[in-house]
Amino acid sequence: MGTGGRRGTRSRKGMEGAVTASSSCLYRCIECNREAQELYRDYRHGVLKITICKSCQKPVDKYIEYDPVIILINAILCKTQAYRHILFNTKINIHGKLCMFCLLCEAYLRWWQLQDSSQSPAPDDVIRYAKEWDFYRMFVIASFEQAAFFTGMFAFLWVQQPTTAKRAPDFVLLLKALLLSSYGKLLLIPAVIWEHDYTPLCLRLIKVFVLTSNFQAVRVTLNTSRRVSLLAVLSGFLLESIMVFFFQRMEWDVGSDCAVYKPQDF
Repeated sequence: MGTGGRRGTRSRKGMEGAVTASSSCLYRCIECNREAQELYRDYRHGVLKITICKSCQKPVDKYIEYDPVIILINAILCKTQAYRHILFNTKINIHGKLCMFCLLCEAYLRWWQLQDSSQSPAPDDVIRYAKEWDFYRMFVIASFEQAAFFTGMFAFLWVQQPTTAKRAPDFVLLLKALLLSSYGKLLLIPAVIWEHDYTPLCLRLIKVFVLTSNFQAVRVTLNTSRRVSLLAVLSGFLLESIMVFFFQRMEWDVGSDCAVYKPQDF
């Protein structure tokens, strides 16, 4: 009896963390991606029952009973169900803040590489590279490259829309999904702070992880095939690489998370 009471309390808290059920908006079944009118039904007195999907006969969203840590772990593992829960069945409004923080992480990494690649015995160098201008410049460049990545993806999906989508894709939702799925860029800071001989490999693995998360976000949001999602991500990555090459040709001393990392000497 005590165990059941604790489980009921925990389940109620988890459900309250999800979007409150309402007939005016639609949710998605995390198993079959079918639309549902509600995630659970409240029978009062603490009695809650998860809605069963009419299509697959499975719970519409089992994650409303799970702890956020479990949901995060499943998202890191790129599980489709976890992505559907986060994108369709919860209200998360941290897209802008997360995007800004990820750009700051990239700008810091580039500024760190720029500082290392242009070391000079002159004592004025320490003061010159301490100026905020270099960091702001890296932030703007990182913003342009991310914009190029999104533009390449959206352009490809727009061209492929007549043959791959039954209805017009929701690019606003897709943009939010891509911003959320770029959370892996936050790992750039620890990878640089605790640098070691494998730091260049870590930076490349972080890039691969971010692209994999973006791939899963496109696949879940648009409910499209793996091939189309992969081509969309590759299109964005190609345009981003062109932007990086352009900045390098302009001799703006641009670093990137894919560039060769040079460790600092203390």
